[in-house]
Amino acid sequence: MENKKISVKNLNLFYGEKQALFNIDMDIKENEVTALIGPSGCGKSTFLRTLNRMNDLIDGVKITGEIFIDDNDINKDDDVIKLRTKVGMVFQKPNPFPMSIYDNVAYGPKIHGLKDRKKLDKIVEESLKAAALWDEVKDRLKSPAAGMSGGQQQRLCIARTIAMKPEVILMDEPTSALDPISTMKIEELILSLKENYTIVIVTHNMQQAARISDKTAFFLNGKVVEFDKTDIIFSNPQDMRTEDYITGRFG
Repeated sequence: MENKKISVKNLNLFYGEKQALFNIDMDIKENEVTALIGPSGCGKSTFLRTLNRMNDLIDGVKITGEIFIDDNDINKDDDVIKLRTKVGMVFQKPNPFPMSIYDNVAYGPKIHGLKDRKKLDKIVEESLKAAALWDEVKDRLKSPAAGMSGGQQQRLCIARTIAMKPEVILMDEPTSALDPISTMKIEELILSLKENYTIVIVTHNMQQAARISDKTAFFLNGKVVEFDKTDIIFSNPQDMRTEDYITGRFG
């Protein structure tokens, strides 16, 4: 398969004795949006977090199988910080740091040792532009991020992720706490970002998956029931369970 960015092979995940993910195989292509859908508790967020090793932070987690990003087996790589720079994450609730808009975006590069003010200014401007936020905040970069609306805060978190120059952006229900207009802005933003990034998004909103993703994986009870082009999943699913979920018979 051409230009695949992430390749997951026979992935299993256990919380102690309880198995949460079963034999997951998935190739995620570069510069595409891959949506993960399925009922609550079916393993989509757990799977998302395996892609930047966020599950490492939970006691008793055991993972078998392989996850390759650009031919690098991330579970064998000791440099988790490097991995999380390459694979950024945007969470369900906007979580700006208690500092100015500017400092939120500059935070990552500064932590990684960048001191040059001109370079920081450039990264902040480019990241805010890429997150479709620059025009709204360029006159108040020194204001606290806490004063922004929820939708702006979420775009700020995306800008903060972009500032680290990742290659993959993971999004865990990034619009579930937002109003419809902010949601639409984030969706437009995701579509523009895929030109430069590979995006994997967990969403409860099936219309959202249909609108913004190239491929969709339907998760059920820790397994991938079906993974295909989004239009096929939504118009002609091969598995009855996918069809039942999409048509709202359960969920």
